[in-house]
Amino acid sequence: MEWKEYFSGKKLYGDDFTLKQIKQWYDEEEDAYANLAKLNGEEDEYIYHELNKFYAFNKLKGHYFKNALGFGSAYGHEFIPIIDQIGHLTIIEPSEKLKSEVIGHLKPLYVKPELSGKIPFESNTFDLITCFGVLHHICNVSFVLTELIRVLAPGGYLIIREPIISMGDWRFPRPGLTKNERGIPGHIFLEVFKANEVEIISKHYMLTLHYQFSTMYYRLFKRSILKNRIYLIFDKYLSLFTRWNLHYHAQNRWQRIAPNNIMFVVRKKL
Repeated sequence: MEWKEYFSGKKLYGDDFTLKQIKQWYDEEEDAYANLAKLNGEEDEYIYHELNKFYAFNKLKGHYFKNALGFGSAYGHEFIPIIDQIGHLTIIEPSEKLKSEVIGHLKPLYVKPELSGKIPFESNTFDLITCFGVLHHICNVSFVLTELIRVLAPGGYLIIREPIISMGDWRFPRPGLTKNERGIPGHIFLEVFKANEVEIISKHYMLTLHYQFSTMYYRLFKRSILKNRIYLIFDKYLSLFTRWNLHYHAQNRWQRIAPNNIMFVVRKKL
């Protein structure tokens, strides 16, 4: 295998896996994140509300969504800020450990993902889909992203937040990460969007030097820096000014001074 193309970001490792390889990957990842969250004491805490509102949910004001889908949304905590705008909620979630009976006024319908990545719903079913930090746990990202667009109704919104760096060398154990997760080069998203009937409403780079800032902040205040709106504004502009230095697999400290995540809000064309 030619690893150079993967670590350069030209190709995405796992995107062209066979069904047998997908099964092995899926078996390894199914409960890995749930176990990791429990180990870190994070399973009941959701720290991304301010981030999601700042970059995405502010685009949804005044909209009502009859049928929403959370892809890999686990407990569904991400929907709490907009739960009154949703009529019915479906969550595709592999882990039996990460489920909610009720979210706000809704009782979510939970569905297990299919091994192939095929989403078991008719085309044009959902008018809102969220996918926050899930695709990088999946091998065949391009296919699954295409499926998300397929089941999105014309005029519907798809919101995606994912890491866009390698997250280290996935061939070896990495503390705090599952075995297979790796970030997704930004061009992968753009290629899928271009090939399908969607328009980009917003695209934001984010979380430059996030580990360093968040560690320092937590030591001082014992809470997540992502709950601080001033930090989010600071990071927005820091990421804007450093995105030119983005390297998928950084080779030195200088190359790490760049955004490590991206958030898209896209809409399916009518």
